[in-house]
Parts: sequence; structure tokens; C-alpha cells
Amino acid sequence: DVQLQASGGGLVQPGGSLRLSCAVSGFTLNRPAVGWFRQAPGKEREAVSCLSTNNDITYYPDLAKGRFAISSDSAKNTVYLQMNNLRPEDTAVYYCATDLGQSSSYALCHKRPANWGQMNWGQGTLVTVSS
Repeated sequence: DVQLQASGGGLVQPGGSLRLSCAVSGFTLNRPAVGWFRQAPGKEREAVSCLSTNNDITYYPDLAKGRFAISSDSAKNTVYLQMNNLRPEDTAVYYCATDLGQSSSYALCHKRPANWGQMNWGQGTLVTVSS
């Protein structure tokens, strides 16, 4: 049974940093792509960072470039999202997800919302950026 458990969210001041963790089970971190997505209040869910676990190729949309970094530790079955220089507009619920049939980080981050039902999602962790 595929499961993803996100944690590490909280309240942080603008300019601060936070590291999210996603503990995974039911699959190994050496083939499928994994990613972080977020959904702010009143907005659509969007991709934040994606990682190809078979070759460590990452993909970042413009909102994350230079500030966020995705990584994984296969020994701990955990995916991380390091977020730096956080802004109030980064406030959202952050979800980790995977598509067991997809190995490309670029493809995962560009997967159409209509096809998100093919993915496995964690429960989300709330990040609030506020002074």
C-alpha cells in the first residue's frame, strides 16, 4: 500500500527557512518521480518541486528556482523540501506526491490536474509565512 506522510510545516517569518519531510512507504525511492505541490487558500494546487529518484534530476518552476531544493534519502525512505527566503505568498498547504508510472521530474511537475487522480498524495502540511 503506497503511503506518503508529510511533516515539518509551521509558522515562519518572511525571509526564514523551513524543511519539509515526506516519509514514504509501499515503494522505493529509486525509480518513480516524487514531488511537492502546494495549495494556497482560494487558489489552485500547483507544483513546487519535482525529483527523478532514479537519476536525481530535479525540476523547479519559476516560483521555486533559487529558493527551494528537493532531495531524497533512500535509506530513510524520505523526501525533503528545503525552503529558503520564504515569502508570505508561499503560505499554503504543502503536499508530497508520486506517480509510480512516471520517472521524469519534469513530466511529474507538468502533469495536468485532470490526471492527478493517477498520483498518490500525502495528507499535506501547513506552511504559514507571516510576521
